[in-house]
Amino acid sequence: MANTLPKHIAIIMDGNGRWAKSRRLPRLAGHRAGADAVKRTIEAAQQAGIKFLTLYAFSTENWTRPQDEIDGLMDLLCKTLDTYTSEAQKKNYRLLVSGSRKKLSPIVLEKIDKAVQSTAQNTGLTVNLALNYGARQEIVHAVNALLAQGKKEISMDDISANLYQPQVPNPELIIRTSGEERLSNFLLWQAAYSEFYFTPVLWPDFNEQELKKALDAYAQRTRRFGGI
Repeated sequence: MANTLPKHIAIIMDGNGRWAKSRRLPRLAGHRAGADAVKRTIEAAQQAGIKFLTLYAFSTENWTRPQDEIDGLMDLLCKTLDTYTSEAQKKNYRLLVSGSRKKLSPIVLEKIDKAVQSTAQNTGLTVNLALNYGARQEIVHAVNALLAQGKKEISMDDISANLYQPQVPNPELIIRTSGEERLSNFLLWQAAYSEFYFTPVLWPDFNEQELKKALDAYAQRTRRFGGI
């Protein structure tokens, strides 16, 4: 049976650097263009009727990048969160953040907390920002939380309930841009039965039409979950 609309889409937003390089621009210009693609995609997802959208914004491995690029990314993140907080109130978005708070500056944490708290009662699209996120680290976080609770035996349900955002359902569809075809430590636990859609389009060029292509491809899939 063909699928209907996924409730939750997760996106690995890849290709900002290559987009900038192809235009002989600094990498940060690619990240700024990528922030514009985030805004377009959030709007398109809400219009399409998607309930949850997880965006892989900054991985735990991204700290190995040059410091000036990290500083630029964090400054861009703060500005984007300010804009998002204002837009979210008008358009009924809710923001969640998945990832470790370690290494994030007090300014970034303040912006995150303000955005999360001010949108907590909104009932439209939930945007889950994977920030300083690593899937293996998330699973370790869940196991350590369970050990701290005194658990002697751990079930799959226990781990699911102790992930960063247990209220967010597993993604039915994971999209990766830029032609790469790997998960890169993203939602390893949650992706057990996700459908994958890979596109050569670089993230800054991703738009409503590209999202529709992914949704159309998903609609043609048959999800058996190991059955017949």
